[in-house]
Amino acid sequence: MSIAIACFVGVLTLLLGVYWFFVLRPETAAQRTLSRRLNPTRAVARLSEASLLNELKPNSTLPVLARAFGRFGSAVRPVERMIERSGYSVSLGQIVLSSAFAALLGAAAAWQLTQQVLLAVGAFLLLGITPFMFLRHAASRRLAKFEEQFPEAIDLIARALRAGHAFTTGLGMVADEVEEPVRTEFRLLHDRQNYGMPLPDALKSLAVRVPLLDARFFATAVLTQRESGGNLSEVLDGLSKLIRERFKLKRQVRTLSAHGRITGWVLAALPIALAGLMFVISPEHIGLLFTDPLGVRMIVAAGVLQVIGFIAMQRIVNIEI
Repeated sequence: MSIAIACFVGVLTLLLGVYWFFVLRPETAAQRTLSRRLNPTRAVARLSEASLLNELKPNSTLPVLARAFGRFGSAVRPVERMIERSGYSVSLGQIVLSSAFAALLGAAAAWQLTQQVLLAVGAFLLLGITPFMFLRHAASRRLAKFEEQFPEAIDLIARALRAGHAFTTGLGMVADEVEEPVRTEFRLLHDRQNYGMPLPDALKSLAVRVPLLDARFFATAVLTQRESGGNLSEVLDGLSKLIRERFKLKRQVRTLSAHGRITGWVLAALPIALAGLMFVISPEHIGLLFTDPLGVRMIVAAGVLQVIGFIAMQRIVNIEI
């Protein structure tokens, strides 16, 4: 009875922590930002006391983790870029600590329920990579939204050029009028070149932050026009039309490959659903898989093969265009 209570308390704590981390904390930050905007006198008073130079945001508030991340900078840099692309205002230390907490809690719960080392290790690995998989999914979703909005931003810059505005003015118009996430990326691009960074370096940094072929096309087209001359508005119009045609073709391919993707998800969920059904219908029958050492090895082998098959099917139907 005590083991069940401990597992219930642990799972409830994990769920509440995840809810606070991904829901309540961003809402609180937005409310604080709104409060600062509604009380400008307090913001001005704090600004007068602040330094004119902004310090770099640390990877973690814990000195031990900050020093470790600084020592292994090249190893943690891909995770930092994933956090930047996801759009979440979280630090690397928070992601690592949440991953460690979820992994330890899952391993402890699996050990208490089954007393099997392999299942505890599997739960440790699975829950440990969950925050990173969530970040990767958020980054992919944000990049997909950026790709969908990018032609509209290019059209807006082309119209600004035809109206007689400078290219940097067009960047500012995109940062003010286009929705997220294009707004944030072009705001950073505009601010960087506006405060002294050369435009080629700012465009190259955009292509690094947004790892899309369309962003590299945009940076290359603008830099080529600055070197060789020509009508940039016509170049941007052609680039916008090309991106829309690629996006249209990509959606057609995604529609044609929907059957394979759905098949992969069904085959991946079918064993889990059958196991849950067997737990309800005949728990003593399927319980042998968790109590017998051979059953545990069979579960681990089946899980590994299931993951390999799912990844293979997703790679088959994921056609790059």
